[in-house]
Amino acid sequence: MQYLEQILFVIVLGVAIFFFTKSVKRIRRNIFLGKDKEINDNKPERWKTMIRVALGQQKMVVRPIAGILHILIYVGFILINIEVLEILIDGIFGTHRVLAFLGPVYDVAIGFFEILALLVLLSCIFFLTRRWIQKIPRFHSVEMKGWPSKDATYILLIEIVLMAALLKMNAADQVLQAKGADHYIAAGSFPVSQFLVPFFEPFSISTLIVFERVLWWAHILGILAFLNYIPFSKHLHIFLAFPNTYYSRLQPAGEFSNMPEVTNEVKLMLDPSSADPNAPPPEKFGVNDVTDLTWKNMLDAYTCTECGRCTSVCPANITGKKLSPRKIMMDTRDRAEQLGKEKDRLGSEYHDGSSLHDLISKEELWACTTCNACVEACPVNINPVEIIYGMRQYLVMEKAEAPNELNMMNTNIENNQAPWQFSPADRANWTKEI
Repeated sequence: MQYLEQILFVIVLGVAIFFFTKSVKRIRRNIFLGKDKEINDNKPERWKTMIRVALGQQKMVVRPIAGILHILIYVGFILINIEVLEILIDGIFGTHRVLAFLGPVYDVAIGFFEILALLVLLSCIFFLTRRWIQKIPRFHSVEMKGWPSKDATYILLIEIVLMAALLKMNAADQVLQAKGADHYIAAGSFPVSQFLVPFFEPFSISTLIVFERVLWWAHILGILAFLNYIPFSKHLHIFLAFPNTYYSRLQPAGEFSNMPEVTNEVKLMLDPSSADPNAPPPEKFGVNDVTDLTWKNMLDAYTCTECGRCTSVCPANITGKKLSPRKIMMDTRDRAEQLGKEKDRLGSEYHDGSSLHDLISKEELWACTTCNACVEACPVNINPVEIIYGMRQYLVMEKAEAPNELNMMNTNIENNQAPWQFSPADRANWTKEI
């Protein structure tokens, strides 16, 4: 019976790893639908940024209560997985609490994990309360209707169930240890689950073993199911936050790069000797679809936590305009998923003729003030402004669809060398009355 359980566990583990690997390959492929971009400068600063922002959660604690509770869940997720490692070893080799040989260190570790599990459980309940009882507005914006809202709720509920299963499993294990059941060695410290012991004490050893095994399987199956849920969820940021912050933009937020093709054209007009007459003409200006973005823009989209901090500080959104930086990132990710599925079905060279502009309206794009408040607020250094700016470039340089206000300003600059509708000779007229 024991070997049958081990074989079943190995099969389940193998299936879970197979599907998770398949999902990771899909996401990697979709990220690299974006154009190549070399980002390998200033590595010491990049490591510092990753450690400070992703590992240290620096930008989360700007909002202290939510930030501290998020850190609890984050630390719990990382450290409790050490106990999951023991469960994996036990499942493969048929052992029970295989790391118990560590003695007092093991007891302290299990006790610490239990306290963390309780804190994670309480934090998740608090976040559910904020979302569905307090109803914080940024959790209920238009782009959060349907799946995004359900996804956030599912994640919190799953974590509550996983933590509860862990504590119940430990409670049943304690009673089996106390009753001297075979295979259940006395090991571990249980400061939280000890309060659940009275529920299990009246049962016989055989019944307790069934309880413990069911809870053990529920815990590990829940973790493996959650692992395969993550690639389809906003919770993917627990993995991608680290590379995304490492590859953060280090240049000043408001600095835009010159387009080499445009620079060369200007040089050909103003100083032909400094231009490259053999430079190839540009294939396209700006961003029409996700394939015109860089892989870093795509990584941003898949790292988005959908927390809405960017939208909550966006001056355009605050004043009632349609723009939501969070929606820009969600639309970019959705478009990548859509195009990726089509390429899987019809070949890597296929393009369905649709565009990112089909999801993001001109009204949204031109509402952006490029103030970079969203970039500053993002807890994982996502940059929606780069996507907005690239899509604007496409509208202006490829489609000639700039707003009338910009067209008038550009005409004035061309004719009058200033944005205003009067002759340069009249600029100083206002000084005559002084």
